[in-house]
Amino acid sequence: MNDNMDPAKIRLVLEKKGPLTGSELLEEMDVDGLSLWGACMSSEDLCVRSIARHYLRLDRRVEGFGRLSPSIYREFLTYTVLGTRGQQHQVDEKAAAIEEHIREISNSKLSLARSIISGLAASLDTEFPLQERMCVIIAGDIVFEMAHDVPRPERSTGRLVNGSDMDIVIIVDDEFPDHIKRRIDDTIFSEKYRLLITPHIREEIDYVVKDLNKVREQLHFDTFKRMVACKIMDEGKFLFGSRVMFKQIKEMLERSGVKQRLLDLEKKAWEFRREACRCLCAGWEEKDRHDILCLFYPTEESEEFE
Repeated sequence: MNDNMDPAKIRLVLEKKGPLTGSELLEEMDVDGLSLWGACMSSEDLCVRSIARHYLRLDRRVEGFGRLSPSIYREFLTYTVLGTRGQQHQVDEKAAAIEEHIREISNSKLSLARSIISGLAASLDTEFPLQERMCVIIAGDIVFEMAHDVPRPERSTGRLVNGSDMDIVIIVDDEFPDHIKRRIDDTIFSEKYRLLITPHIREEIDYVVKDLNKVREQLHFDTFKRMVACKIMDEGKFLFGSRVMFKQIKEMLERSGVKQRLLDLEKKAWEFRREACRCLCAGWEEKDRHDILCLFYPTEESEEFE
């Protein structure tokens, strides 16, 4: 690990290539990612612009479970533009272009998710009033307009997918027929597989189907899995179905005190993030501390969808 990297080498690359994202700069440098991040964040000679929007993510590896997404490293690789001091205008232009690209990706994935659910409803609505008895919520990167298209392996198959997945939560009322709930699950599972194997699509859906009684159980907020479920419902935005149910679920989160507990977790996550950045920039001996490194590298938050 090259802990004594000369910042002048970074400036030479940027002067030659122009402003680069963290991942583009990493491709040009013979150095590990953590060392490059540290050198860039510690340098006063560079212009560094992040376009990341941060939100709460839950992680078993973190004390108290709360961390911020994107991780420090993912923010650097995907959402940070670096240049020399004399390239500030070009840095701003590149950052604006990337921000617009990310917005387009988020909107495209949102439209695809809405199309999938609308198609599902159209196939079943002739026999049952789905829109009155079901609420569909979308969560994750998409709702924060932070979706990316960096290829990554899907967990169960290992197939490469186009960046951020679509986190979809389908909530039905307590009297919803079980056989229709199973049909919804089967239909979305089939669509999930189709999207994964279609070469020109390669998108991933993570989804769960549950009823309001399950939501009430999860509001106890007493296990990691229930905490994840509550966080996803709290951050989620309306996608399809009953807006009355959507409002009801948001009110349940508020009345139970879960929303405030999530806000408290996010506040602590910001404190942990600032401390981790300070330690990593100030002393490279901190690189061996697990509690700091787990905030640096990304993690998957998937328990609600397993």
